[in-house]
Amino acid sequence: MAIITLTTDFGYKDHFVGAIKGTIYKELADAKIVDISNDINPFNIPECAYILKNSYKSFPEGTIHIVGVDSEPTPENQHIAVLVDGHYFISANNGVISLITSEVTPEKVVEINIPNPDYGSFPVLDVFVKVACHIARGGTLEVVGKTFDGLKDIREFAPRIIDNGDGIVGSVIYIDNFGNVITNIQKHIFEAYRKGRSFVLNARNKKIDKIHNKYSDIINFNLEKNNRKGPGDLLALFNSSEYIELAIYKSDLNTVGGASTLLGLDYRDTITIDFI
Repeated sequence: MAIITLTTDFGYKDHFVGAIKGTIYKELADAKIVDISNDINPFNIPECAYILKNSYKSFPEGTIHIVGVDSEPTPENQHIAVLVDGHYFISANNGVISLITSEVTPEKVVEINIPNPDYGSFPVLDVFVKVACHIARGGTLEVVGKTFDGLKDIREFAPRIIDNGDGIVGSVIYIDNFGNVITNIQKHIFEAYRKGRSFVLNARNKKIDKIHNKYSDIINFNLEKNNRKGPGDLLALFNSSEYIELAIYKSDLNTVGGASTLLGLDYRDTITIDFI
């Protein structure tokens, strides 16, 4: 039986997640359900896209991903099912899988059109679960919909190149549980325009001229402990997804704060890089 994952903004206080799982189990008693996250900020499509992109590859091919963020159908927000990179995604056409489809061409995309759909206020339960269970039983996408070629993109994920390649204007796309700030500037874009040059990364009133590969790279272990950088110090690094991330080493939002709070950065705020 294929794995079915849930990525939603439903939280855990209400009945929504429990109702989805219960309905799947009624249809498929031996189903395997995994929560990727049900704590997406409400209607935050870029946040959902970032989390989904960086988690789906950890699952085996054939996994079915239900995406319950901004899922109410409208003429401009169609329900779709997509087969891409060996995985199935069931979502509204709101750009949530654009990070994946920008790198891997989808094998199939259909606009969901199941018989007698119940389009109430809970379409993830009424529609997405039915489609997921159909696929899990070995059903094809052609049965649940017709071919669709209008996938939406999220423009926030594309940084701007300025000054004939001498600068990059990026933005904040995600803030994690530690308050680390993830930008939309990927390593391959940074290196392509850097061309070996020095640079300055500007974040509010902070300037950074080095990007590390892991958090502890900020520490020079050849120095005496009292002379080292360490907990509480700001750094930039290429994170595990190869996006430029700003972090406070060993930060804690509940005590000393994180990069987001200490720098005053939030979703969509600007980060710039000047090549010298």
